[in-house]
Amino acid sequence: MIGIDIPLWAARLRAWRRGKLWSREDLGQRLTGAADEDTRDRLPAGEELTRTVRSWETGERRPDEREAELLCRVYGAGEGDLLGGESGEPAGTALWHHLTGVPLVPGRFTPEEEERTGRAVENPARADAETVAYLEALLDACARPARRPSDLADVLTPVFTLIQGFHSDARPSVRRALIMLSSEDAETISRMRYEAGDLGEALRWSDRARRAAGRSEDESLVAYTMASRAGLTGPRSDPGEVVEIAVAARERPAREHAAPSPRLEALTRLREAQGHAMAGEEDMCHRRLEESAEPPGAEPEERTRYTFGYSPSLHDVLAAECFLDLGHLDDAIEILERELASAKESAATAYDLARLAHAYADAHESERCAQVARRALDLARQTGAARALRELRLARSGLVPGPRRRPPWRPGTPGAPGGPRWAT
Repeated sequence: MIGIDIPLWAARLRAWRRGKLWSREDLGQRLTGAADEDTRDRLPAGEELTRTVRSWETGERRPDEREAELLCRVYGAGEGDLLGGESGEPAGTALWHHLTGVPLVPGRFTPEEEERTGRAVENPARADAETVAYLEALLDACARPARRPSDLADVLTPVFTLIQGFHSDARPSVRRALIMLSSEDAETISRMRYEAGDLGEALRWSDRARRAAGRSEDESLVAYTMASRAGLTGPRSDPGEVVEIAVAARERPAREHAAPSPRLEALTRLREAQGHAMAGEEDMCHRRLEESAEPPGAEPEERTRYTFGYSPSLHDVLAAECFLDLGHLDDAIEILERELASAKESAATAYDLARLAHAYADAHESERCAQVARRALDLARQTGAARALRELRLARSGLVPGPRRRPPWRPGTPGAPGGPRWAT
């Protein structure tokens, strides 16, 4: 079995923290919150506590009795399970999670599932259908919308690396499933990097997702990654490219004789409408919005792990973004006010609130702008929504009312077309 040069308990502490999607700072705050007044006074504070957590995870210092009690309280585990020897888990579980960086999710998998996956990590040729099932369940466990986008992307990145290592040596019977999982993982990372405000990284991960989808020969998955790519836009994105990608995604299944998806049809027309709005092409934008508003028909019988994510609420929110780009502030404000009244707290909701604040600013509704901006700021800080924070800075910059004036697109800027055309 694989080995490491730090104590098993230290590897387990790091693996459990990463499985919770916590930073060391997050864990320090939870330890402080779980302590009674006397213990809290004895704990180091701020950066010193973060350094203490690091010293535990590197094996430089073992938690003392008081610290161990707090750790067990925070994790809801017994000291033997968290800080004991090999008796609390199958041999190698914490070790392979530590070496790969893949999050360990306590209680989600049986000891047998953990050890079997660890054996596959040692020898990728052992990867089988049960390995695929483990990875699918892991991705589902990690995909928590309440988590900060950058934290989730950081956790999912080593999972992508692990899957890539598997499918190069795996049996033919599971290779395609592993390739599809790597595409799904890359697509999720792309979305998280986008919400975290890093468009360049989002585009790079989107390219990885599309390439993996192509190797899987699943045309619906290829179309899904293309439709998602069309939604990755920034101030200097090329509207023509957005339209081109959306149209190519819609036409891909039919061109490759795959089952059509009504939701894909609706979503790609929505994305196309956004591209036309960015270019100021009002008639084409309204036409595509009307077409995408039709209720989707029945999806193909074959169910997939990925979905095209169309919903009436998504349609209305994206329509509001189109109206903002076209300068129809009243229409955009009416839609956003209605949709945000019952929206769940998330990074995407923080961005939509920021867009509403921006619309109020352009409409000279300063009091409403300030109220919504405060809500957006609080939620953006809570969820790590850097894209929302950037939109709030624009709202504060005092833009001139009227149609949105995007900076001119220039070759070489994020979102610039490159490589083969999307329709190929």
